[in-house]
Amino acid sequence: MSDRAEPWPALHLRDWEPTYKTLHRWTQVVGKVALGLCPPQNHWWHVSLRFDARGLRTPLMPYRGGQLSLAFDFIDHQLCIDTSHGVSRRLPLVPQSVASFYRQVSEELERLAIPVSIWPVPVEVPDPVPFLEDQANAAYDRAAVSQMWTILLGVHRVFRRFASRFVGKSSPVHFFWGAFDVALTRFSGRSNPEPPADPVMREGYSHEVISHGFWFGGDWPMGGRVEDPVFYAYAVPEPPGLREAAVEPAEARYAPELGEFVLPYEAVRRAEDPEAAILAFMQSTYAAAATLASWDRAALERS
Repeated sequence: MSDRAEPWPALHLRDWEPTYKTLHRWTQVVGKVALGLCPPQNHWWHVSLRFDARGLRTPLMPYRGGQLSLAFDFIDHQLCIDTSHGVSRRLPLVPQSVASFYRQVSEELERLAIPVSIWPVPVEVPDPVPFLEDQANAAYDRAAVSQMWTILLGVHRVFRRFASRFVGKSSPVHFFWGAFDVALTRFSGRSNPEPPADPVMREGYSHEVISHGFWFGGDWPMGGRVEDPVFYAYAVPEPPGLREAAVEPAEARYAPELGEFVLPYEAVRRAEDPEAAILAFMQSTYAAAATLASWDRAALERS
């Protein structure tokens, strides 16, 4: 893939959904290895995947006697397994079932004498078939994945620009394999007065946040479906009046079925200046939420 590729290519869900579903579950296999090996970090940041020039990789993961990283290389289309002892393994990303991919990753870790125990069932999907039983999801369209990676690189670039405007506590721009989305979260510095009861959500939303992200769409685990990619924004807890706030650009709206603002990716890629459209969405939704929630914006924002 050339750096001169179209920066915001079209990628409709209908054109790559079989590959999307397969790759989503593959990232969960890899992400669960990080969950099994990495020491806990606030808000689950230790299990999210990070960006590099070629794809998405785990944090550096300790094991007895060394450290390990796993990375999806979306340029050469391979899973890279590397240890601090200089051992490398490469598994080609080709059409194969989730069960086959899970077995290959597990066998390579066993050969490297890296014991890790994971719960071998996907999360945040409406059909959580255990990895070893999943023969149905087995597609890998290299061209679609290359388009996906081009989009993610653009999203990362713009999100990093937006992140530079904030001096308070902020997450990295990272990729959550649970929902298969990019996220950037800002914190007010105050605890959430009513944290969720679910222990996973409680850790993620222990403090007041305003989050922005990008999601490729698909079936919502709680029901419903989003047919194409969207940028999103939400606040936890949601301040009164946020749903009625005026935000930019004109194509942005509050989606009550999701509990967040959304901006269709297709509207962005057709905009005269796609990056400006994304930044306008992020800034206007942040400003509305932060003002209504009485964040100390003067202290948190870079002048």
